[in-house]
Amino acid sequence: MRAVVQRVSAARVVVGGDVVGEIGSGVCVLVGVARADTEDEADRLAGKIARLRIFEDEEGRFDRSLLDVHGSALVVSQFTLIADTAKGNRPSFSGAGPAEDAERLYEHFCAALTDFGVDVSTGRFGARMAVDLANDGPVTIVLDV
Repeated sequence: MRAVVQRVSAARVVVGGDVVGEIGSGVCVLVGVARADTEDEADRLAGKIARLRIFEDEEGRFDRSLLDVHGSALVVSQFTLIADTAKGNRPSFSGAGPAEDAERLYEHFCAALTDFGVDVSTGRFGARMAVDLANDGPVTIVLDV
């Protein structure tokens, strides 16, 4: 699994003109599921994101996690994170998990993040989405598990 984690002051997902997910302060997480990914990896990724210290303390150091600041997570499925561009200019998505497996692991990841105590909002799996966010910092971290 691969995730792009962006610290945000606000974020939302719009599908067909309707807001389907929205948060205030927290993180926007774009998640890509690869063919070989498992529930264990989804659990590890959720734990890493919940405990990732990317929020500032009183001295301005990255010393607080999403759990520490009681932030929310907007989680958006994004199979394009699994793109392979090693050959040519057209990305290959052959390494991405099949839709039914990817959706199951995406939902498992969201549930695991919720189990850690994070308030989770989501996009709509498989839909064409518009993601609006205010990247705070900006702070953007790429995680592979």
